[in-house]
Parts: sequence; C-alpha cells; structure tokens
Amino acid sequence: MEGEPQRGVDGRVMQTFQKSFVQVQDILEQNRVLISEINQNHESKIPDNLGRNVGLIRELNNNIRRVVDLYADLSTSFTKSMGNSSSDADSSGAKAAHKRNRG
Repeated sequence: MEGEPQRGVDGRVMQTFQKSFVQVQDILEQNRVLISEINQNHESKIPDNLGRNVGLIRELNNNIRRVVDLYADLSTSFTKSMGNSSSDADSSGAKAAHKRNRG
C-alpha cells in the first residue's frame, strides 16, 4: 500500500519532535531552577554567592543556546517532512508561478 511508508515517516518525525520537546522542557526546567538560585544569590548580597552567579548565568546562557538549537533543528526537520509529504509537481508548479509573478 502506498500510504504505509508515509505513516512510517510521519511516525519517525513525530518521535523526533516529541524527543526534542522533552529535551526543551527539561532544559527549561533547569533554567527555572538556575534563575531561582541566581535570584537568591543576588538577594543575599554575599560576595561568594554573587561570584557564583557568574557561572550560573553562563550555564543559563548555554542552556538558552541549546534550546534555540533544538528549535532550529525542529524547524529544519518539520520543513523537510513537509517537503517529503508534498509532491514534486506541486513544488515545481509553485516555483514556476513564483518566477512568473516576480518578473
């Protein structure tokens, strides 16, 4: 049957999305904990705690970069999966129409 391979692709794509979203949620939870600790350290005004915030803020920034990268990967995967699900005829027709409209 023709539809079965497509379901397999969709299943893999959905697994990738789900895995990435779980990773994002885990990182965001880590960020919540980091932000809480950073705030506590800041409020304490204890020099050692304030110094520790430098490392915590670096960790927070790295986590944010990881989230951005995960979302970029998700976007790429989604775009590729949409490209695989549309026919080449539709794609080439859209490109031809776009060229006609530009020019």
